[in-house]
Amino acid sequence: METARPAPPAEFSANDALKPIHFDFAKSDIRKSDAEILQASARWLSEHPRDLVLIEGHADERGTTEYNLALGERRARAAMNFLVAQGIAVNRFSIVSYGEDRPLCTEANEKCWARNRRDMFLTKPQ
Repeated sequence: METARPAPPAEFSANDALKPIHFDFAKSDIRKSDAEILQASARWLSEHPRDLVLIEGHADERGTTEYNLALGERRARAAMNFLVAQGIAVNRFSIVSYGEDRPLCTEANEKCWARNRRDMFLTKPQ
């Protein structure tokens, strides 16, 4: 029996200033190009210290449900740890993994899977 993943809390919403980052297949390492995106996010978060952040970890459809949920969590934690290392307080973050449950693309090809291997960032005022 599959466990339904919760929807993001209603008070969190998308924030155009915080861009998504993407990952290589079966990896949770922050890539150089995505580190630059996270550095820009850290600057924005430093300028907006009252905003809280929900990091959503996602995976592509390959792998078991359990594996993809764990991978999505590792990806969200990797982004959070990167931002904390940039000076953003850890208590501003929450994370959730949706594994493969919320794909942006549903075609069975590498281009599509690459879009789905991501972290998304939502914010809310504190």
